[in-house]
Amino acid sequence: MISTTARTTVSGTGTLSWNARLSQQPTATDPGRRRRLRRAAERYGPVLAVYGTLKFIGFASFMWLLHSAGDYRARHPRFGGGARPWDVLASWDGWWYQQIAEHGYDPQLVPIPGATGPITLEGNSAAFFPLYPALMRLVSEVTGLGLYGAGLVVSVVASLAAALGIYTIVERLGGRRAGLAAAGLWAVWPGSGVEWAVYSDSLYVALAVWACHAVLSRRWLTAGLLTCLAGLNRPTAVALIAAVAVAALLALHHRRDGILRPVAAMAVAPLGLLVYLGWVGYQMGDYGGYFRLQSDAWAHEWDYGRHTLDVLSSVPVGHSDYLSAWPFADLIGVGVVLLALALLVLLIRLRPPAVLMVYTVLTLVLVLGSQQIFGNVSRYLLPLFPLFLPLALALRRLGLTHQLILLGIAALASGSYAGYGLFELGVP
Repeated sequence: MISTTARTTVSGTGTLSWNARLSQQPTATDPGRRRRLRRAAERYGPVLAVYGTLKFIGFASFMWLLHSAGDYRARHPRFGGGARPWDVLASWDGWWYQQIAEHGYDPQLVPIPGATGPITLEGNSAAFFPLYPALMRLVSEVTGLGLYGAGLVVSVVASLAAALGIYTIVERLGGRRAGLAAAGLWAVWPGSGVEWAVYSDSLYVALAVWACHAVLSRRWLTAGLLTCLAGLNRPTAVALIAAVAVAALLALHHRRDGILRPVAAMAVAPLGLLVYLGWVGYQMGDYGGYFRLQSDAWAHEWDYGRHTLDVLSSVPVGHSDYLSAWPFADLIGVGVVLLALALLVLLIRLRPPAVLMVYTVLTLVLVLGSQQIFGNVSRYLLPLFPLFLPLALALRRLGLTHQLILLGIAALASGSYAGYGLFELGVP
């Protein structure tokens, strides 16, 4: 038996004694570990500082506008109201997510008696995907926070993860200054008001960004698993699933990474989405039940872009005779659509990796080709982080001070167009 007080010795076979081996294990004060931590802080600290500062400016601006208007006090907590300004962050979809986190699901198709319009079914929680409310419940149980606080924690942490992922991808393609600019754009983009709210958007973008990064790094199983999780969070994960599949097929074609890993990524990627849709359909007794619910209870359905064209031809001339008109939010939405289309042309010229291109184009097609509350389009296009690349490359030509001034002004303005306009002058 080796004594616990034995001195460090080397046996005849050249093996270090137990105490010697223990002494060589890395510790919290190991110089190499400290150097790695310092390098990580130097690389990623500025990213979090830029994103967090800009986001806080926009958030404070939003809260000031809510306080100044005071309208939230007269609204129901479910519909953009509350006792305090920040309660608005848990209204609209946030109310549904809290209900799911607390009570679970009750999928059903319940007709509205005598209804003849576009809404013929009662809305229920099955329209909202499960990953975000599940994390809300988990964080609430672990930390003791209420569901509102837990939802904000999940969203804020996910938004920071998304900022780091956006920086990492854009830095890879355009350098560090472009990466910092892209992280700043994520903080002020139209629709960014939901990033620090009880909404699932930040979580979806974080999963999508890191799934794309995994593809670029040729970590196929990681890409498949992250895409699978994204499919448990939002239905537009269809675009991400297709992007991963195209990238995997290209890898197979060029014989870069063997066969097993790309095929595994393609097999795993759609499982989350398929499992949830299948479960909802089984519970409803109709395997197309999710789509019936979206169409007949929420007026969300694929219409080949007819509704989008109707809005784009109506809002510029001052008409509002279309479904779910919210003039101020819709005007912002029209501007965001035009901006996204212009940036798409610039992105194509840059010839980005296939996974980013397919993801961007299909997300645009899914959003613009569907009938929905058009005022939400700035939020639905929030996942289009590859569109930040052309703007980030342009911004990197400016000095850091000028970049921050420009983004700081945008952050102040985002309190209106990405916060107040979305939650109080529209329906996010």
